[in-house]
Amino acid sequence: MIPLNGQHAVVTGAARGIGLATVRRLLREGVAVSLWDRDEAELAAAVHALRAEFPAARMATYCVDVTDAAAVAAAVQEAQQLFGGIDILVNNAGHLAAGNLTDQPVEKWDRTIAVNLNALVYTTHAVLPGMYQRGTGHVVNLSSAAATLGVAGLSVYAATKWAVWGLTESLRHEAINLGARGVRFSSIHPIFLREGMFAGARLRGLGALLVPNVKNHDVIARAIVESSLKRGRRAPMRPRTVRLAVLLRGILPGALFDAVVRALGVPQGMSTWKGRGEG
Repeated sequence: MIPLNGQHAVVTGAARGIGLATVRRLLREGVAVSLWDRDEAELAAAVHALRAEFPAARMATYCVDVTDAAAVAAAVQEAQQLFGGIDILVNNAGHLAAGNLTDQPVEKWDRTIAVNLNALVYTTHAVLPGMYQRGTGHVVNLSSAAATLGVAGLSVYAATKWAVWGLTESLRHEAINLGARGVRFSSIHPIFLREGMFAGARLRGLGALLVPNVKNHDVIARAIVESSLKRGRRAPMRPRTVRLAVLLRGILPGALFDAVVRALGVPQGMSTWKGRGEG
């Protein structure tokens, strides 16, 4: 078990949802937390509630557009001046534009790619040099169960989450090549949540039984803190049965795998979606 007390974490998309739930768990561990979000009002409301719950906690807020590389670099410098080197980076900020590829204007897809992938590159690029210099640190990236198979209506979102998983795995090997084995990388892979960004989305029939929706944001926050940060696990999937997609893809012929995916109700998963675009 890796102790977290006294470390400094940056959490993006920290004003609500998985980000806010992760902040709460980090504060309980004695971590100093820099909360990043682009919504200044929601960020202020979140910190007001956190101060009441954790009056002695060390935390600071930064209104940052993570798709702006210069703003990200400046916020990293400011956070380090306040709490010291960044030991933990949780890349949680996300954007969802749902629908078939041709249903949305290109600008919608650009925003999804900018928030889900480009921003993650910017934050990691700004934080990693300090981690490499100290020889320790942990980057946790929010991927998705959509990075294990194709999902109709989530084509661009899924593409960014496949990219996040690939980036995470590649960075691990880069760190080893650089002699920085103490710098760790994890990706988190949740199925649809019952609330927030994916509210209303769900699998059907057998899929709903085998891979039920994640109950709430704290389930994912727990995976981030308990599984990845404290136990060093590389790719927690929630629920754990999401791993079936990885296994079946590896052993089944393509046409048979597609038939299984359809039997689990994956292609219709977004048909009842009522969630929001950013989380």
